[in-house]
Amino acid sequence: MAEKEDTPAPTARQLAAARRFVEQHGTPAKAVVERIGRGGARVVLVGHDGALGDVVVPAPETGDALVAAVADLEPSEWDSELVNATAIGAAHRRRMAGR
Repeated sequence: MAEKEDTPAPTARQLAAARRFVEQHGTPAKAVVERIGRGGARVVLVGHDGALGDVVVPAPETGDALVAAVADLEPSEWDSELVNATAIGAAHRRRMAGR
């Protein structure tokens, strides 16, 4: 039986990025923690204004800890309410398309 490794805590930089996003895009903000394979996890942030952001962390558990540590950041899932709350502008769509 393999020993479970200790999950890294969110760094000061990761916490600052999430707090800055919440301050800039309104409260409450939502966060969805998504596993991205061996690379860790992506914490997708959705501001009250519909803006999208993200913070990459080393593990989903680190993402959960980040969400818990940031005031006015609520854990969420990709349900219809959250998807409909996002406001994806033309510039963001171009970036997502690799242009």
